[in-house]
Amino acid sequence: MAQGQIRKALSGYYYVYDGKELIQCRGRGVFRNRGESPLVGDLVEYTLETEGSDGTIQKIMDRQNELVRPPIANIDQGILVFSVKEPNFNTILLDRFLVVLESFHVHPIICLTKMDLLQDDEREELQGYIADYENIGYTVLQTYKDEEELVERLQPILKGKTSVLAGQSGVGKSTLLNTLIPDLNLKTGIISQSLGRGKHTTRHVELIEVCDGLLADTPGFSSFDFDEIEKEELGACFPEITRIAENCKFRGCLHLKEPKCAVKVAVEAGEIREYRYKHYEQFMQEIMDRKPRY
Repeated sequence: MAQGQIRKALSGYYYVYDGKELIQCRGRGVFRNRGESPLVGDLVEYTLETEGSDGTIQKIMDRQNELVRPPIANIDQGILVFSVKEPNFNTILLDRFLVVLESFHVHPIICLTKMDLLQDDEREELQGYIADYENIGYTVLQTYKDEEELVERLQPILKGKTSVLAGQSGVGKSTLLNTLIPDLNLKTGIISQSLGRGKHTTRHVELIEVCDGLLADTPGFSSFDFDEIEKEELGACFPEITRIAENCKFRGCLHLKEPKCAVKVAVEAGEIREYRYKHYEQFMQEIMDRKPRY
């Protein structure tokens, strides 16, 4: 059987790249019976009854990872696009995205847009947050409108990787893609002043060749949830907590009310930023309040 990679999913069809062209395919009915679904990014085996006909996906190869929202598989890194204004920079929303990517073992990169809209006092406050995330170990890109060097700066990050581009609507994802791929000419969203967020402008998931890598644009969405994360796993999604947790007295410490918790000591000492720890507490409560799954 022929092999390829699903590069686009739209209206029940899967478009499989065979190394030369895209082959329009349907999935086998057995996938529905098993509760499985091919995803963009999947490596698959498919058959063609006759040349020029639609193909049929017969087998989905083992996945490196998969995300639920956006529905995509085999991702190396996630570029989280956050505007610093319109809508304003939001650390708790950023931390939600970071935690979910960490839980799926997808390397996060933070891309801040609209830096040119900041006033001096706002810029100074934001630089403090940027320093915090860089100290944790994250790469933070600061971008500006009509930045001529943007493609040159992004090329080494994208080269040889399959990346997902994600973030709220209205933060500049489509504008960023238009800069990377001028021929794409995506319709950019209009910010709703009353709601403080953009209208959804992207309707499907697609892998696009750019800078010698693959980049997935995803439908606009406002947050990730923690349906796949257990309370014992949350600490591992905060790199600074992971580094210190081994010094906690009790194995399996959740860093909440346990005695001699090294993480809480680190928060009090300023080694872990208090807002990051508060987000950890909030996410933990959300996970603990989740209805049991049977």
